Amino acid sequence: MYSLILTVHSWVRWIALVSVVGAALAALMGRVETERSPADRWGLAAIMALDIQMLLGLLLYLVVSPNMRPILENFGAAMKDPALRFWAVEHTATMIAAIAAAHISRALARKAQTLVAKRTRLMVGFSVAALLIMLGMPWPGRPGGRPLFRI
Repeated sequence: MYSLILTVHSWVRWIALVSVVGAALAALMGRVETERSPADRWGLAAIMALDIQMLLGLLLYLVVSPNMRPILENFGAAMKDPALRFWAVEHTATMIAAIAAAHISRALARKAQTLVAKRTRLMVGFSVAALLIMLGMPWPGRPGGRPLFRI
């Protein structure tokens, strides 16, 4: 079960990243005219992918990952190891912040009074989310790094 969830989590991250970048680019290009605009559709896809990622990540973090139990049992020692600290704090915190930025951005954009405000809110929020996702991803070569694609 752990391997399956980890593999799905690994692949959905790319869908989430592409859709977040797509939402930011659509907003940057000013494609926010209607409720069914490209920016709104990209934003909805991003929110869905991010929410699925969060559920899979929480399932890994709290239930099925054999790596998290020792980290959570001795959190102080884990903070001294860069790879363990990445999984215990850095990855989790940046991804939750990215999800929050995307959700807040989309909610504020839906309440915007003007198209300029909507565009700005989507562009800034999804750009911040994309940056946070890229910062929190376990890139190969960094402490706690993983392969780009799991099979």
